[in-house]
Amino acid sequence: MSDWKTLTYSTANRIARITLNRPSRGNGITPDMPRELALAVERANLDPSVHVIALAGNGKGFCGGYDLVVSAEARMADLEPAGEPMPGSPLDPFTLFENHDPSKTWDPMLDFQMMNRNVRGFMSLFHSDKPVVCKVHGFCVAGGTDMALCSDLLVIEDKAKIGYPPARVWGVPTTAVWAHRIGIEKTKRLLFTGDCLSGTEAVAWGLACEAAPREELDARFEVLLERIARVPVNQLVMMKLLVNQTVMGAGLSTTQVLGTVFDGIARHTREGYAFQRRAAEAGFKEAVRERDEPFGDFGPSTFKG
Repeated sequence: MSDWKTLTYSTANRIARITLNRPSRGNGITPDMPRELALAVERANLDPSVHVIALAGNGKGFCGGYDLVVSAEARMADLEPAGEPMPGSPLDPFTLFENHDPSKTWDPMLDFQMMNRNVRGFMSLFHSDKPVVCKVHGFCVAGGTDMALCSDLLVIEDKAKIGYPPARVWGVPTTAVWAHRIGIEKTKRLLFTGDCLSGTEAVAWGLACEAAPREELDARFEVLLERIARVPVNQLVMMKLLVNQTVMGAGLSTTQVLGTVFDGIARHTREGYAFQRRAAEAGFKEAVRERDEPFGDFGPSTFKG
């Protein structure tokens, strides 16, 4: 596939490189991105020359989550002038986010169908036969964490910001992998507040395997990729299958169903509608700023009360 819309794909020296490529939008997630991600992962798995997959992002950061500026700023359906319907197909994420009249019945399974497709795209990283190593620089927040945490290993910039601020309002992590990565207590600490970790904190909490300053990040990432690439593919596949069974046996698939349904509910609560209405009035970035400002954007280790 040569006409990638949201990412780039290349191979060399036993490494397949998938790079999110919407830098002007913070590599924001669009309907095409999870689909293209799954296609790229499958391409790497079918290539006998590839031993390991490298996932990264172009621009100032890895991924700022779903690209919802346009949809969240759109007027809600009950405020739309007559004769000006919202664009989009029934399973277009932006249609589902913006095009529900709160005075009418909401179909949670229609929402689930859409978001579950995205989960399957993100989980292609987890289910990939070959190891996936993710590099995070700058920021990895909200839906961006689905891709980073569905990868096998995470190498992160020491000052990068990673977390799930939508836990405060308007979101639930659909892939539900946080507890499997760092345990239930640390996960509750983050999801009860929406606080983010720095890259250094992410390593201390067991979320990432290595942190490095920006100027050293690429080199450290490449060293790890090269070491993994030396191992025979059959060994890598067996090691990944072995470890992944632990997570699957712990009920990840069931938890993901809950996370995906809860995400839709979170966008259709009284508070969720209020957040979207504020985004329509003041702009999505301003609504997010107002949501997060009371928390001071502290990380757990810097929070002083």
